[in-house]
Amino acid sequence: MRRVAPLLLLIAALALPALAVAAEAGGLPVLSVESKGGGQTYSLTIQVLVLMTLLSVLPAILLSMTAFTRIVIVLSILRQALGTPQTPPNQVVLGLALFMTLFVMSPVLNQSWSEGVKPYLDNQLGGEAALTKTVTPLREFMLKQTRESDLVSFGRISGQGPFADPEAVPLAVLVPAFLTSELKTAFQIGFMIFIPFLIIDLVVASVLMSMGMMMLSPMLVSLPFKLMLFVLVDGWTLLMGTLAASFAT
Repeated sequence: MRRVAPLLLLIAALALPALAVAAEAGGLPVLSVESKGGGQTYSLTIQVLVLMTLLSVLPAILLSMTAFTRIVIVLSILRQALGTPQTPPNQVVLGLALFMTLFVMSPVLNQSWSEGVKPYLDNQLGGEAALTKTVTPLREFMLKQTRESDLVSFGRISGQGPFADPEAVPLAVLVPAFLTSELKTAFQIGFMIFIPFLIIDLVVASVLMSMGMMMLSPMLVSLPFKLMLFVLVDGWTLLMGTLAASFAT
């Protein structure tokens, strides 16, 4: 997925000028029907074509270039720490991660829309310029969240580094470096979440062992205490606020 997103963006960049020319002509010819009385050509408007392309690329962009990866990993680690690997269900976790991603990325998405997409739809920008304006806010977001060491490592692996400035970093290097940094940050946050629940497990296991209750599962006894602790500290609000604040620079 990390390799596909930059490739698709490159293909889009190469194709947009041709699509823009087709848009000036009224659309792309898709189907031509000939009959005795004449012929009819059916065309596909550029807006519909761009929308279809975006829908196919959207999952790759969501996973590779947004805050979704960090959020969904932290929520998954939280379930393991609580001892409820199936609660909340996967659908709830993914839905929460998706809307938290929209909450965190809303300034970036608004900037991409106002500076790139909207001017292109209003015929104020060409295809290449609109693509550059649309991707620039995402580049800035990823650069702010990416560790310099990861950029250096992937630049060295690709043979394209070192880079003179952040603007010189290509997407093919930036996206995997960003994902690697997101994984590191997510596991660091998950480690901090795991500690208090691990302490509860250790205390419960020690008490049960001292009482000679060897057949009673410590996980079963510690679960209500962990749930009570999480509810008393308003854990969901605290966790969501911490995750949102972790993206501030």
